[in-house]
Amino acid sequence: MKKAGTGKVRGIKEDTLIVTIDIGLEMNRGYCTTTDGRDIKPFRFDNTRAGLDRLWSMIVVNKNRFRCDEVIVGYESTGPYGEPIGHYLSKKPVTVVQVNPMHTKRVKEINDNSPLKTDDKDPRVLADIILLGHSLSVVIPEGDAAYLRRLNNSRERHVGEQTALLNQIQQLVFLLFPEFRKVIKDMKCKTAFYILNKYLTPDIIGGLKKEELGEEIRKRSRGKFRESHAEMLINLAKDTIGIREGAAGLSMDIRHILIQLELVNRLIAEIEGEMEITLGRIPYSSKLLSIKGLGTVTVAGLIGEVGDFKKFRTQPEIMKLAGLDLYEISSGKWKGRRSLLRKILYYAAMQTIRKNGIMHEYYTRLTGRGMKSMMALVAVSRKLLRIIHAILRDEGEYIVNYGSVQRQVIKKAA
Repeated sequence: MKKAGTGKVRGIKEDTLIVTIDIGLEMNRGYCTTTDGRDIKPFRFDNTRAGLDRLWSMIVVNKNRFRCDEVIVGYESTGPYGEPIGHYLSKKPVTVVQVNPMHTKRVKEINDNSPLKTDDKDPRVLADIILLGHSLSVVIPEGDAAYLRRLNNSRERHVGEQTALLNQIQQLVFLLFPEFRKVIKDMKCKTAFYILNKYLTPDIIGGLKKEELGEEIRKRSRGKFRESHAEMLINLAKDTIGIREGAAGLSMDIRHILIQLELVNRLIAEIEGEMEITLGRIPYSSKLLSIKGLGTVTVAGLIGEVGDFKKFRTQPEIMKLAGLDLYEISSGKWKGRRSLLRKILYYAAMQTIRKNGIMHEYYTRLTGRGMKSMMALVAVSRKLLRIIHAILRDEGEYIVNYGSVQRQVIKKAA
């Protein structure tokens, strides 16, 4: 089984051909060089089968030309644009690495005091960075892990859409009926959606009977909202300061957003259901789900981003993968984002530091020493990842308070 090291690629041998690619949406630029400076002029190839085959032929020709035994192919972490090339090269006898675009920018500034993008310069800069040892090998998930990655990316996108729609509806409700949130604070709840969808304007709400509305919202909220809340809402609607001119247009906009929200919510639920089914096909996923605080979405995200945990020989390798976070960077038409794996671990840490959570004591101990909460959460994230890696590597189970259990065993044995 091929190991998946994510540590820095150091100690490049003298007989290695270094191939770098400046990836674009339509056209890419490739460059070949050796550790002793022999090179060729940058060449172009497009994102088609013929283009990638041309890249491979250039690699083979120059490997033979410079009498190299190994090949390292590197490119910037450019989101979706690099994935087809990465998958293509993963089937070839080469080592594929990624370069942090921030490193590219800094090396450009050092070389000529200019961080500007230049097609001829970029591939050479990438080669310099790889020679310096500042590159990371690429992990490409396969099978169910690859499917989980796509599901997780889709869910992330839909959750972003959901958040944007909720923000829009909150703004529109403020214009139409600002006092609405004095009664129903959570705009995401089903009761809020029900009222806004059925009773389109404050005038309609103001004309309702408190007994009828109270019974409706009691059933919808399962007893959380009652007749007293209905009475308050009706009274506020009668004397609202909301905009009256064009109110029908605002209510129609709200109704349209509610329709979109319903669709997005269904899509997210469908994705999460598919995640659960897929995890059922992965034997070791049950070990992760048994850890208190890790749910279906978190475990699916972890497996999707990491792939096969057993391919990582050491914990520093998997830590390096989690640390591959690209801050606000630009590459072509695509904007970089923070590592999704780090984000997943961060939210998992938030769940485990709650009272009675498995990391609550550890987190409290760190913050008690004066560590800032954000730094403590990062420490918890790292510890969680180490625990997960150890469990799957050793095919073990997570034991809460393992240290105290061990001490009790030793005491009884004595």
